[in-house]
Amino acid sequence: MSRNAPVPWLGPEDPFPRVEEAWTTGSPAPGLLAAGGNLSAPRLVDAYRHGIFPWFSPGQAILWFSTDPRMVLRPTEFLLHHALRKTLRQLVRMNRLQIRFDDDFEQVMRLCAASPRSGQSGTWIGNDMIHAYGRLHRMGHARCVTAWVDGELAGGLYAVIMGRMVYGESMFTRRSSGSKMALGALVAWALEHQLPLIDCQQDTEHLRSLGAQTLSRPLFLSEMTPLTEMVTPPWAFSPIFWAHLGIHST
Repeated sequence: MSRNAPVPWLGPEDPFPRVEEAWTTGSPAPGLLAAGGNLSAPRLVDAYRHGIFPWFSPGQAILWFSTDPRMVLRPTEFLLHHALRKTLRQLVRMNRLQIRFDDDFEQVMRLCAASPRSGQSGTWIGNDMIHAYGRLHRMGHARCVTAWVDGELAGGLYAVIMGRMVYGESMFTRRSSGSKMALGALVAWALEHQLPLIDCQQDTEHLRSLGAQTLSRPLFLSEMTPLTEMVTPPWAFSPIFWAHLGIHST
């Protein structure tokens, strides 16, 4: 879509435009594809299966994006830096770190809302998004991970999972590297079950420091689409999964 082309307005039942029609780099909102529609579970499922995601501030119309290039993290290329690896080894060996899957999903979203993305002063996670992703959670498509140190919440994240495809959404931290501990657990789970790709949506220096890279949208879609049709592995974490990151309990 031309950077000056009008954004299509979706009615309740209107299909998404082709992702190739999204605004391009250099436009006021690169990746913007459409506005309107709704946040129903079927609409969200259809969006993710086509590489589309909602991103808008509370009070705005619903905005739909399909960015090009797309930021992704391959679990096999996750960079666990030395200091955090050392900390995780100590915590795991002393049984001080607990990873919980799907522990209070709504609270995780609200904590993410209170921790905006780097460089942003606000959040796109309003009550309408929390309610919408809560419905996805009850369907088994939206999941959360939290890391607890000495019984206290250290950090967490939530994601959308379709088949064997993981779409990372947002993270929060309450102590140093708390969100990275939760991400490390998600990566370890993905490695255990040989999931090849985690979508990160936006290109940031923080994500690059963790091993994320960009893919062109056509390449991203070619890798993503077949994964969404596969069976999702069991959503449960075991401490033995840390071994995939070189962390052992003994």
